[in-house]
Amino acid sequence: MKPSIRPERHSLLGRLPPELRDSFTPEQLEGLVKALGGDWRRHPVDLRGSVGVWRWRYYYVFIAGRERRELSRLEQEMAVVTKAVVLLGFLTFSVLSGLLVLYLVKSALGIDLIPGFSLGLWTWFKQNIL
Repeated sequence: MKPSIRPERHSLLGRLPPELRDSFTPEQLEGLVKALGGDWRRHPVDLRGSVGVWRWRYYYVFIAGRERRELSRLEQEMAVVTKAVVLLGFLTFSVLSGLLVLYLVKSALGIDLIPGFSLGLWTWFKQNIL
C-alpha cells in the first residue's frame, strides 16, 4: 500500500529515488517530518514572497505562532530577560507619561510649585497642541 504524501512533503521526498520513496509507511513519513523540524507550514501568520531587484530576486519569510517546542536553558533565560526589559520599559513609559500629565494639569490649573521656574512644557503644549 502506497503511503499518502501531503503536498509540503513533496519537495523532500521528490529528491529520493522512486523505489525508496514508495517504501515509506505513513508512520515513517510522520517520523521523518518530525525529525527534520516538524510541519512548519502551520502558522497563524505565514508571509512568504519574493522581490525582484535589478537582476536578482530575493525571498522573504515571516512566520509567527505559538511556541510548541521545548526551549533550551539559554532560550528560557533569554525569554525571562526579554520579559523583564519589556516590563521595565513599559513601567518607565507609564510613569513618565503619568508625570507629564500631572505636570500639564498642574500648569493648566495655574499651580506654581517653585516660583519663577518653569520647564516650558505648558507653553509648548498650549502653542502646539491646543
